[in-house]
Amino acid sequence: MPEEPSWQINPNEDIFDQMRKRPDKSRVNLFLILVNIAVFVYAEATGNTNDVEHMLKLGASYAPYVHSGEYYRLFTSMFLHFGFPHLANNMILLLFIGDYVERYLGKVIYLILYLGSGFFAGWFSYRHDLMTGTASVSAGASGAIFGVIGCLFILVLIHRGHLENLTLVRVLLMAVFSLIVGFQTAGVNGYAHLGGFIGGSVLAAVLWPLSKDHRKSGRV
Repeated sequence: MPEEPSWQINPNEDIFDQMRKRPDKSRVNLFLILVNIAVFVYAEATGNTNDVEHMLKLGASYAPYVHSGEYYRLFTSMFLHFGFPHLANNMILLLFIGDYVERYLGKVIYLILYLGSGFFAGWFSYRHDLMTGTASVSAGASGAIFGVIGCLFILVLIHRGHLENLTLVRVLLMAVFSLIVGFQTAGVNGYAHLGGFIGGSVLAAVLWPLSKDHRKSGRV
């Protein structure tokens, strides 16, 4: 069975204290958050992040443009956000769930998972737009974040239903509820969320044998 990290959780401490005191900080996750913030500051400094045309110029995803060969948008769009609330909501969620996943996967594998999930989320949404004949401008880290949630689901399964203070039921409820809200909320790309979750789950299963968690488990 995979091992838990060597440090112990103090139930009397809040999560910020736990993150601050851990010797092995989730530096890649923090770096990704800083990149998203830096891109947002640049986007605001050069225009309005709520302006669709401006966001398209910066690399937001739009099915007709992607279909014409601008596949880079499936990557660049995951670092763009429409307004500060969009950025803040995504980064707060990433701060917490990314911290779990990076510590179990390791820095390099976590980065691969995050970027791979974000790219697959954009591709999944793009294919949906092509099949349905719809076209909306998409941007945001939520597809990649749902990939991290998908990975967290797989990690809890591997750890037989418990990962630190997380349970399988809690993670599954969070994922299902978040996906439902995404599909029911206007202006939210639910298909990118679903694609990210699927992509992250598959990548987690594929990459786990290379992860820090697998090495600690002693499995061959």
